[in-house]
Amino acid sequence: MRWSRYPINTTKETPSEAEVVSHQLMLRAGLIRRLAAGIYTWTPFGLRSLRKVEQIIREEMDRAGALELLMPAVQPAELWQESGRWEQYGPELLRLKDRHQRDFVIGPTHEEVITDLARRELKSYRQLPANFYQIQVKFRDEIRPRFGVMRGREFIMKDAYSFHLTQESLQQGYEAMRDAYVRMFERMGLEFRPVKADTGSIGGTASEEFQVLADSGEDAIAVSDGADQYAANLELAPALAPTHARPAAAATLQKVATPGAKTIDALANFLKIPAARTLKLLMVDGAEGGVVALLVRGDHELNAIKAQKLPGIANPLRMASREAVLAATGCEPGYLGPIGLRCPVYADHAALALSDFVCGANEIDQHYTGVNWGRDLPAVSY
Repeated sequence: MRWSRYPINTTKETPSEAEVVSHQLMLRAGLIRRLAAGIYTWTPFGLRSLRKVEQIIREEMDRAGALELLMPAVQPAELWQESGRWEQYGPELLRLKDRHQRDFVIGPTHEEVITDLARRELKSYRQLPANFYQIQVKFRDEIRPRFGVMRGREFIMKDAYSFHLTQESLQQGYEAMRDAYVRMFERMGLEFRPVKADTGSIGGTASEEFQVLADSGEDAIAVSDGADQYAANLELAPALAPTHARPAAAATLQKVATPGAKTIDALANFLKIPAARTLKLLMVDGAEGGVVALLVRGDHELNAIKAQKLPGIANPLRMASREAVLAATGCEPGYLGPIGLRCPVYADHAALALSDFVCGANEIDQHYTGVNWGRDLPAVSY
């Protein structure tokens, strides 16, 4: 094909919709064109670039012993109901009915389909291990698609699935895939880190994300400069307990009136103390019913991903209803505290390091000041 035949329509102006440099350049260079929110057309010039990336991926997947296939984008709901993810997935899962009123989904991922194929086609343990991959269009109805093709609603993904007879074989397959990903990113000249991450709704016991280091993007990661090159998503990175000893108790326990102070900011302003000296209590649903209390320092936010992995807590994490909170504490949310609670309690490391702190008294418009662990509260899990 002659180069002159290519419709290369570049632009000088940066479209207002483009927030990051990669999105701006792809639009200005004519590689992609927006059709709808999070949905893009790849132009002939853009498709040539995309195919080069796909070729690198195919070469490394083939080198790792994976076999390419292509699965349908439209999947019957029965498979998702069988796996339990029909209910687990939220509005990101695009559901539809055919003319016979049968339920289907547009696949955001293909675990259900590949597992159904494997149970039909793999007849003997001698066929294991088996590793299949595809490069295919997916759809997730993101509430806020951003950054062009990096976080679109319709996107192209290489997904691979392997089946093994033993844990040892599974580990070998994992390492082979990890090595293949390292080679892919190195061949593309990208600065990246394999990052320990949450498995999410896909499930599993361990996960690594290969993340390109950049100023743009929405993930924050914890990175070590040491020889171990440790990197983890903040959703998974362990928080270490403070190294300094907890200060000794200096104040006496007192119940004080705090009219209208239902939030940490209002409480800190009313008592004229920093939010870091307060304790926040959040009630969530228990895995087997009931509620569980989670304690964090007042100026900190709860990490929902970590919290839902704790024993006895419902996964996915759900905040307890007003009725459940009232039944457990006898008090409205906004004045909750750990003193006298009879439900399971977890406390964050930073919360356990506090002394002479302030917490709710489980009474409307009332808080405790001068609270201390051991004296006023028993030791709790963390």
